[in-house]
Formats: sequence, structure tokens, C-alpha cells
Amino acid sequence: MFILLLRVLKTCSQALCVLVFSAAVFAAPTPAMPIKLALVEGLSGPNANAGEAVYRNLLWAVERVNARGGVKLSPSQGGSRLLALERFDSKGQSEEALSALRSAIDSGARVVLQGNSSANALALIDAINKHNERDPARRVLFLNYSAVDPALTNEKCSFWHFRFDAHADMRIAALMEVLREDRAVKSIYLIGQDYSFGQAVLREARRQLGAQRPDLQIVGDELHPMARIKDFLPYAAKIKASGAQAVLTGNWGNDLTLLVKAARDVGFEGKFYTFYGNALGAPAAIGEAGVGKVLAVADWLPNVQTPASEAFYRAFRERFPHSADDYVHMRMQLLVEALVKSIEGVAGQTGKDAIDLIAVAAQLEGLSIELHGQRGTMRGADHQFQQPLVVGLMERQGTPGVKFDVEGSGYGFRVVKTIAARSAEMPMSCKMQRY
Repeated sequence: MFILLLRVLKTCSQALCVLVFSAAVFAAPTPAMPIKLALVEGLSGPNANAGEAVYRNLLWAVERVNARGGVKLSPSQGGSRLLALERFDSKGQSEEALSALRSAIDSGARVVLQGNSSANALALIDAINKHNERDPARRVLFLNYSAVDPALTNEKCSFWHFRFDAHADMRIAALMEVLREDRAVKSIYLIGQDYSFGQAVLREARRQLGAQRPDLQIVGDELHPMARIKDFLPYAAKIKASGAQAVLTGNWGNDLTLLVKAARDVGFEGKFYTFYGNALGAPAAIGEAGVGKVLAVADWLPNVQTPASEAFYRAFRERFPHSADDYVHMRMQLLVEALVKSIEGVAGQTGKDAIDLIAVAAQLEGLSIELHGQRGTMRGADHQFQQPLVVGLMERQGTPGVKFDVEGSGYGFRVVKTIAARSAEMPMSCKMQRY
């Protein structure tokens, strides 16, 4: 087109040139603005590895949506629009997360993604509730992939917040499915991070142990500062000295890796019932001592043995082939797919470049989504995603049921218990204010 315009300009009069040039410019289609997704996460600091791992998952999900043409909207909304994932570093701190939220909103983002730290999630929910009431023209949705304090979908529930991970009580209940049958364990040590999530884990663990394993003795019950302990040897020594035959912990990031390393170093030989022992360096840190002893609960594990699941995992590893990047979560893919499906479900309801977030939220409520055999439904009453859960036991790669290892460690997780979505579901106390 540019070469043609030059040829015309050489021969036309001034007035005619203006008309030809103007018509050509205004006839050219204007690309629709992308839909911005703001990742507000700890991308520096002690748990930066967890933040970067999340970013890879969400980036892959966004890339797959864009590869098929993006989000399909009506012509009045500019037609199909790509997703754009932008990073905002919270440094793992609530005040920084709030600052990042303000920057994200000012940049034009209307969907916020966060998960690592329930304390940060609680701060974001409060800030987004106030912002959306004060500035309805720039409302924001909050999609949560791993902040699992039960309060987030109970007493702190919000119309603007949707959680795609199983909350802490659901995860503990899944672990109890295994621990209830593990009668060889007679004593257990509870340890966690001293903030809202860690406190909730230990509180619910005590309740469920009392109800389901009253014979099991709790020989330790301890909280420690989050992301500030560099040497867990004193904690590990206490665990060993207590005579505990198992540890239950919701620790994540470096707090989990350093804990299990220290337990190995002091010679602790008991089991670990964990929320996150299947990733971020933990299997390599535990090593051979964890075989048959470390359990982890998840929404999905690479060794869920179905062709669809295997194809999903292989595709991720092809995109991120480095062993250190081997951290993939199905729920983060489902989150992005659910968002896209909900936006497409309200296509044409508003003007160009405008997406009615109230209508999108209404679409998300009750939405069912399926990807590579994993299916879940967003419960409308509290915005808690309901999905199957699995518990895996650490084994050497190549043993039956362990086709894939974790992060090149040589160890993977064999699925020992599958909990159906209906069985994993728990009561809620949310009294949601709707808009």
C-alpha cells in the first residue's frame, strides 16, 4: 500500500493527494487493543522462584489463547483481541502488592492475577472492593490461583474475587484421606508459616485430626516467621527430638525447601504430609530419604496416567525444556481458559474496547471448564472452584506409576489417592454483597 501511495503522490494534485492519503489511512484497520492481565506477584525476594514459576504457567496459557486468535469478541468491540500478560512485582509484601495494584490499574489492566501469599490476597481483595465502588468505570476482577486461606471465600469473600485453587481446609481433608488409613503413624508434628494461611492450616489440621485420627498424638505445634528463616536446623532438631513419625506442613517456597533439607540433615526419617512438597526444589532437597515418605496434595500431578494429561505435560516441557522450569499447574491453565470463556460469553453487550466486568463475573459464576481431561466448576455462592484433588507419594522415576520426575531430580509423585470434586467440596459461610 505504501508503494502505491508514493506513485499516486507523484502524479496527483495537492487537494487530490490529501483525499487519497486520508482515505487510505482511515481505511486501514486499527488493531484492537489487547486485554491486559496484570500479574501482581513476588518476582524478587526470598520466594521469587515461586513467582517466576507462576509467570511461566500463565504466560504459556496466554500464548495458547493468542495462538488460536485471541479472545473472540463482537465487531463492535473490535473483533478478536489478544491477551497481554504484564508483570508487577509485589516483592512478596502486602504494601508492595497494593502499590503494584495501583500501577496495574493505571496501566489499563482490568484483570489482576495473584496467589502466592494469602496475606497479600486479603489486602488486594479489600483494596479492589474499595476501588470498584469508588471508580466503577475502571472496575477490576481478581483471579486467584494459589492463595488458599479459607477466609478468602468465606468471611472475606468478594464478588470480584474468584479462587481456582482448593483452599487449605480442602487440601487438609484430602491429606486426611491418606493419613486416616496410615495407622503406622502414631505421632505427628505440625509446623507452618506465621501468617494467615499458615495459622489456618494448623488450626484446621488440629480440628480434622481430632475428628478423624483421635488416636494420633500431636507432639509439636509450631509457627515460624515467613520467608525470614535461613537455617531450619533448630526446627528440624526439635522435630526429630519430639519422636514424631510424620510432619504436616503448608509451607511453600524456600520455607519448605529449607525445612526438608534440614530434616534430612538431622536424620529425620518420618513422613512429610505437605501441600507443596512436589515442586520448587523440595524433591531434590529431600532426595532418596523421601522415597515412600513424602506426600503432596494437588489439583493435578504429571503422573495422572491418562493420554490427555500426558499430552498436556509434554507440551509444557516442550515449551519450557529446562529442568529448573518444570513447574506446571493445570489450575492456572483452567483459570485463563475460564476467563476467556466468560469474556466471550458477554461479547457484544457493550461498546468497542469496553468489557462489562459485572457481566463477566456473572458468567464465571457456575461456569464449568475442561482442559485435557481435568474439569472443574466455579461455585457461584462463594467463588470457590470445585475440582478433583489428588495425593501423590514420592518415588523414584521409573517405578510403576512414576513416568515423569520433578525438575530433573530423578524423583516423581505416584498418585495414591484421587478425591472426586463432590467429595472435595466443603461447606462455606460466605455472605456475598453483589453488584
